[in-house]
Amino acid sequence: MHAIILAAGMGKRLKELTSNNTKCMIRVNGITLIERVLGQLDKLGLNRIIIVVGYEGRKLMDYVNGLGIETPVQYIENTIYHKTNNIYSLFLAREYMKLDDTLLLESDLIVEDGVLEDLLQDERDTLALVDKFESWMDGTVMELDDEDHILKFIEGRKVRFHEKDAYYKTVNIYKFSRHFSTHYYIPFLEAYLEALGNNEYYEQVLKVITMLEKPVIKAKKMNGKLWYEIDDMQDLDIAESIFSNTKEDKVRRIQRRYGGYWRYPKMLDYCYLVNPYFPPKRLLEEIKGNFEILMSQYPSGMEVNSLLAAKNFGVKQEYIIPGNGASELIKAVLDIEEGKIGIIKPTFEEYPNRYEEEKCEIFQTQDMGFRYDENKLMEFFGNKAISMLVLVNPDNPSGNFIKKEGILRLCEWAGYKGIRLLVDESFADFAEGEDNTLIHNEILQKYPNLIVMKSISKSYGVPGIRLGILASAQIEYLEKIKKSIPIWNINSFAEFYMQIEGKYHRDYEDALRKLKETRNEWFHKLEKLPGLRVYPSQANYIMCEIINGISSAEMTERLLADYNIFIKDLTAKIGNGRQYIRLAVRNRDENCRLWEAMKKILGEK
Repeated sequence: MHAIILAAGMGKRLKELTSNNTKCMIRVNGITLIERVLGQLDKLGLNRIIIVVGYEGRKLMDYVNGLGIETPVQYIENTIYHKTNNIYSLFLAREYMKLDDTLLLESDLIVEDGVLEDLLQDERDTLALVDKFESWMDGTVMELDDEDHILKFIEGRKVRFHEKDAYYKTVNIYKFSRHFSTHYYIPFLEAYLEALGNNEYYEQVLKVITMLEKPVIKAKKMNGKLWYEIDDMQDLDIAESIFSNTKEDKVRRIQRRYGGYWRYPKMLDYCYLVNPYFPPKRLLEEIKGNFEILMSQYPSGMEVNSLLAAKNFGVKQEYIIPGNGASELIKAVLDIEEGKIGIIKPTFEEYPNRYEEEKCEIFQTQDMGFRYDENKLMEFFGNKAISMLVLVNPDNPSGNFIKKEGILRLCEWAGYKGIRLLVDESFADFAEGEDNTLIHNEILQKYPNLIVMKSISKSYGVPGIRLGILASAQIEYLEKIKKSIPIWNINSFAEFYMQIEGKYHRDYEDALRKLKETRNEWFHKLEKLPGLRVYPSQANYIMCEIINGISSAEMTERLLADYNIFIKDLTAKIGNGRQYIRLAVRNRDENCRLWEAMKKILGEK
């Protein structure tokens, strides 16, 4: 067995990183792609490694020769790399393919250790390494039958994205037997070049071979093993987070992304908080059915979208403002606030982070077990000179909840004190009870000092459309907010969502019922874990304290590195020296997966 690495390309999409180096010379966390793969190949006991070079070939050969690889390395030069594609590079190596079984790789790949060993040890002699097609992938895909026969190759430009669940992506690593190369691949390769030229991809030859009546190549599935193909700067950024050198570095890189986790489809996200049971499939299909017009048309302005929001929440149009996520509205509110504001900690950090620290009066809840009610707030802030009190209810991360009658008492008190009361009820729909919202004309009119904030992402499970609302009967105050917000502050998808959401009200009620049932089950399940103190929650997350000596950082790092599960480390946020984490509420199967992982980690202490 030998290996052939195709490394002649220029890698133009990596811009300055390949301005004077070939693509396989870029570094992922300090190690070049070529050094990493050669190190992996060097452990396989191969007869030789053949590298087809082209762009900056001399630099690459000098670099490889200095790595101390024990397996003999030989080079083939593609002198017309700038006019050809990888089919020609492989054509140049065809004589080697007749001599021995071949492990074929492209040079812009990074794979987890053990992937190549598994491929070689597989008893099937001719294989294409594949993975389930995901949204971040492009290029050639394939369809398989139940026995892993490749039914057909599909070029990237012919991919039908609505059929993507049936596709597998080629990892661009293959194992060819000598017999396959000699009697199938090379004859077809030579004929293909003769007919269509050398500016093609070698997968095209495999596509032709799969049309034969007798299957001669099968697929080998990655089954969760990690890999990435690096074509541009964004690919490099993601690869560095996937293949971080340490568990700590991996967590740090993932945390600083603040979302976009659809790029990590195998990662189970227990950090960011959404409704796992909404939206229903039919709502999504309705949006898909209108995708083209929504993509190509301007959204309406603020006036129309306020009308839509008013219709959805049953309030007057002049009482409500839609925002590009609650974060836009939080910034707008705090930008016009002038006095001191009251903050309950720990809480959602967007509020204190958006305001001057010296102008925040902080109510710490740690000494009371993170449990508080309206009486505690009125007692603490009663003699504080604040112009606004911010209350996230249920609070994040503690899950503490003040019932509606308590909030109305707080409204009365705040009105008497001349304080604006901002209640963020982004998680209120998850609390027990039928009607926890303050967004009613009667309530807003009775308490003109009340401002209600709500993130649609959290309750309705649609964070990607970026939608939030702000409600108040303070008309003049809302007019000030509107002046700081662009007329087109939400996109057409968010507008359309507000247009159709009312049709799915029963689905939403059913989703909330399921969420509450799942949360209660999840809470009692977590209580059974040794070394964990679990705090009751009325939201779609549960805060826990680790009390058996394991740090929250270690728990977070191990879950991500060993189990590909991402949770929220709260220890720095709470800051009392004890170890806290926050776990989202997801569906039962996913909750069981996290529970089993935590059980193993906690049980090792």
